[in-house]
Formats: sequence, C-alpha cells, structure tokens
Amino acid sequence: MKIDFANLAYAHKEYQKEIESAMLSIARSANYIMGEEISKLEEELVEFIGGGYAITCGSGSDALLLALLALGIKQGDEVITTPFSFIATAEMIALLGAKPVFVDITLEDYNLDTCLIQSKITPKTKAILAVSLYGQPPNLQTLEQIARKNGIFLVIDGAQSFGAEFLGKKDSLYGDIATTSFFPAKPLGCYGDGGAVFTKDKALASKIASLRIHGQKERYIHEYIGIGGRLDTLQAAILRVKLRDFKEVIQKRNFVALQYAKYLKQDSLVLPKVLQDRTSTFAQYTIRVKNRAKLLLELQSLGIPSAIHYPLGLHLQECFKELGYQKGDFVACERASEEVLSLPMNPYLTEEQVQWIAQNINQRI
Repeated sequence: MKIDFANLAYAHKEYQKEIESAMLSIARSANYIMGEEISKLEEELVEFIGGGYAITCGSGSDALLLALLALGIKQGDEVITTPFSFIATAEMIALLGAKPVFVDITLEDYNLDTCLIQSKITPKTKAILAVSLYGQPPNLQTLEQIARKNGIFLVIDGAQSFGAEFLGKKDSLYGDIATTSFFPAKPLGCYGDGGAVFTKDKALASKIASLRIHGQKERYIHEYIGIGGRLDTLQAAILRVKLRDFKEVIQKRNFVALQYAKYLKQDSLVLPKVLQDRTSTFAQYTIRVKNRAKLLLELQSLGIPSAIHYPLGLHLQECFKELGYQKGDFVACERASEEVLSLPMNPYLTEEQVQWIAQNINQRI
C-alpha cells in the first residue's frame, strides 16, 4: 500500500484548476510584490480567526522575527520559551541578541509547563514565546495571566496550529502577538515559504506592516530598522483558494487522528491527547514509543514514511552551547526527543490506510 506523509501532490490536484488559474492571472498582470491578493488574503485571515489584524509575511521565521522586533526585544533581554520545538522559535530570539531562557514541557501536550515559568522570570525577562506544538495550543489562559502579572509580553508561535482553538477562540487571538507559518506541509500551506502575524492592537499591526517592508512609513521613508519580509502575491493567491475549505481540512485531519486512536495499541504506545479546553489541527500525528529506532527501520522497510519532531532539544544544540545548558536539565523534553515519532498525517488518508499503518505498528512494538 502506497502511503504519502503529507500528500502535497494530491492537495495540488484537488485545487489544481483554481490555483493554476489564479497563478496565471498574476503572471499576466506581473503584479508579483504586494499585489491586491495580499490585502484580500489578510482580510480573509481576519475573518477566519474572528477579529484583530493580520499581516502576511515571507515565512514563519519572518513572522517570529517581526513579532519580536515590534515588541522591541533587543540585546540583553530575556525571552522564556520551549526547548522542544523547531529551531526558529529560539533562533529568532538569539538573532536579536536576546537570550532564550528555556522552560521544560509537559508530556501531556508537549507544550510549555506553565507551572515552571514564574521561577524563570527575572528583571531582564521581556516576553514569553510559547509554541502550539503539533497543532495544539498550550494553556493560553494561564500564559496570559502570567504575562499580565509580571508586566511582560506574550507571543504565540502558532506555526503548526493555525485554526486551532482554546476555550472556543482561535489561538491566533491570544497574547500580544501570534504568528503562523504557511510552509507547504503545514495544515494551511502555500507553494513555498509564507507566514502571518496576528494582533488585536492596531498600533502594533501598523508597526509590523512597516517592519516587513524595511521599516518603511512611505516609499523610501523609513521609520524603523526592519526586514524584507513580504509574502509573494503568488503565494497569497494560492492561500486564498485553500483557505476557503480550511475548516473542512481541519475536520478531516481530526478524523484521521480518530482513526489512528481507534486502531493503534494504546497500552504499548503513548498517543496524542487533545485536552478538553482546546482543539488541534494535527499538523503532526506524533506518538511516543520506547523502541523508536527499531520501529523506524521496520516502517521504512514497509514503505511507511515517518519523521522525528524533534530528535534533540534546543538546549543541547551546538548553536546554543554558550547558554550553558546540559543533558538532564529538561527531563520531559529529553524524554520526548528520545521517544516521539510522527506518523503520516494529511486529510487524504483513508481509514483503510490508517488501519494498515496501525496494524503494522501494533505487530512490531
């Protein structure tokens, strides 16, 4: 049985006529940079999440950088974040000369353990940068309370969770700023790099929109030091087509997750758990298994793709060695790094395919 991990080719086939027509229209108009599709997409993103402002940009990493720049994060500042994420989360903090201060995760949802944050806050702490890992938000209510209590900013890295909810509200509406990624394999993906920044604050939205065009206030007049972080008009057109059906895509991803839970042996594996007060987009379907290396090889031999998100905590990455962390500093993160395994996840997987994957895993654990 042929299994595709993200099945991007099928996704294109589903929207092929509309997307190729939209791309051809832009090619013929030659309006590649900041064309009208950008503002239209931003309006539709706001409508989708239910309020605030949306500013599109060149990637999920750009979105994080723009968020931190807008909040004035600078050299010598500290930003509390997770060691269990894609490197861009902590990388953008370090890029500005600020210090990532890692806090361990919980093994329940793989997000920041909110009980551990207060003890890491110092006079230098300027923000918390929390990740909604695998598509499920952390406890955003508690994070907002901690941020308010300490007079610091809260940024939500929703690169994997656009469309997910906490207490009935999209996670893009929490914190001072939230971000997302439209990388092709994300639940809502374009055909290259892309991202967006969300905020409920009009002044912050205006500043972010300026920062993404080199801090420009008007043409060739620059108020801030910014970046070249625009989203291509072509990518905006693609996203507009896919956004129309995105609620259904999230529902389909959740259905696939339910099938995995139905067929996988839960006594030998740790399956993803979506907590009662939130939803997940299931950007990944990530299990934990003790004999991961053996299972990984056996799945490869069967043609079942898988991935490890993520094999090494950020605190142990060579690029962060000057922070002085050591193995054993974040027990939950390190255990997750040794055991997590992401299985094929896309809205096109059939129940028969999921059952076949599950049966092969059950026979080998």
